[in-house]
Amino acid sequence: MKTRTLAIGAVACALISACATAQSYPVKPVRIIVPTSPGGILDLVTRLLGQKMTELTGQIVVVENRPGASTNIGTEFVARAPGDGYTLLSTTLPFVVNPSVFEKLPFNVERDFAPVSQIAASPYVLVVHPSVPARTLGELIAAAKARPGKFNYSSGGNGTNLHIAAELFRNQTGINMVHVPYKGAGPALAAIVGGEADLGFPALGAALPQINAGKLRALAITSNERSPLMPRLATIAESGYPGYVFTSWVGVLAPAATPPHVVAALNGIIVKAMNSPGVIDRLAGDGTAVVVCSPGEFQARIKSELARWAKVVKESGMRSE
Repeated sequence: MKTRTLAIGAVACALISACATAQSYPVKPVRIIVPTSPGGILDLVTRLLGQKMTELTGQIVVVENRPGASTNIGTEFVARAPGDGYTLLSTTLPFVVNPSVFEKLPFNVERDFAPVSQIAASPYVLVVHPSVPARTLGELIAAAKARPGKFNYSSGGNGTNLHIAAELFRNQTGINMVHVPYKGAGPALAAIVGGEADLGFPALGAALPQINAGKLRALAITSNERSPLMPRLATIAESGYPGYVFTSWVGVLAPAATPPHVVAALNGIIVKAMNSPGVIDRLAGDGTAVVVCSPGEFQARIKSELARWAKVVKESGMRSE
């Protein structure tokens, strides 16, 4: 009886300790790693989240960019970080695409991370330089099929969102385009504006000022529905390719060893931060929607996305260089 009482007491103490930890988290600054260069939609969303988390918790939340190797450098850094809730990863599609693109990765996306929550979703837009003699999606595809390899498209690097969107498009339309990778989404967009690249698939919010200024011509949007920011711009799906839908997500993960009660505390803070009017309104101005969920729901999405993009990568022949 005495042994049983001691065991029950030990369990009770552990539960009390866990609850106290969750209630007091965070007690020191939190670092969120963004595995891309500054300036893209991932960086923007994460910095808004960091600012709001600082307001809510009273602890400084630092956003640190660690770009390189198609996001693998920053991702590996978090995979190797202590599982205490103070080093987090904010990432996007390469997280679920790279396992199929690279023959070997220094981490396992399902084994080495604890999903916390998706935080946002954003459409991309197919744009061309004004010198390209195509004013509709149909005209671009016809021109590309008539002269295979004539057009080139820019991306932020192999396996990045811009690359994935273009390869999915190429795969479904059957056209032959030349891939020109740049070091980040910003330089890739600048390449189209400057005429170095013929076309590309930048995030809508990033491309909109250049479209409005007449420096880029928008032909279609990648999401499954039109954007309120450009209601007259048709989707690729409704333009004759119903199988094409590309919407990038942003999500937060912790190292796998992070205790469940800390993950739960993080999820609560992030959901509250992202649902604040200031964040929702700011992102809506860039065509980005706030999308939050439970850790379990985010884990299920990652699993389904891994399967989806493995098929796309295989069909397109995408490989790391």
